[in-house]
Amino acid sequence: MMKEFTIVQGKSEDIEPLAKLYDLVNDYLESHINYPGWIKGIYPVKEDAQAGVREETLYVLWAEGKIAGSVIVNQIQEKGYETAAWGQEAKPEDVAVIHTFLVHPDFLGRGFGKRLLEFAEEKAREQKRTVIRLDVNERNKPAIQLYRKLGFCFAGRVDLGYGEYGIPWFELYEKILTGEA
Repeated sequence: MMKEFTIVQGKSEDIEPLAKLYDLVNDYLESHINYPGWIKGIYPVKEDAQAGVREETLYVLWAEGKIAGSVIVNQIQEKGYETAAWGQEAKPEDVAVIHTFLVHPDFLGRGFGKRLLEFAEEKAREQKRTVIRLDVNERNKPAIQLYRKLGFCFAGRVDLGYGEYGIPWFELYEKILTGEA
């Protein structure tokens, strides 16, 4: 049973705790299986939180008095997205994109990732986007499984330019938002 939680827009006072969470998640990934391929000091970093707060695109999931997860929902499609065989033709202004989606290690396996993704979809619908997209390291099987379970469809495999960090290939996913939720 999931305890109470709230998801709110990130504020400037959340930046330092988020930066600590990013480092904590990267430390956790380093000592377990690093499915996303993230690297401490490279991604995600404090500047990602600062940009998300400044652009009002970062959302924080609070549970048990601390940050249990966060996600950025904006319209920035990585270079490489243009090569995908998207199922939905969409103008850039009609696309929402999920970035920096993470759950605190203490809260894994409790459904918070699912809640954050459902929230991201609600936000995209509120903003009248017709599609929501994301990219994921092709080796990140747990995330891919969750995306598929939530109705995201595979749209291609691309090189997003992170080969030097050991992540040559990403899978792209999208969920069409036209029609009812």
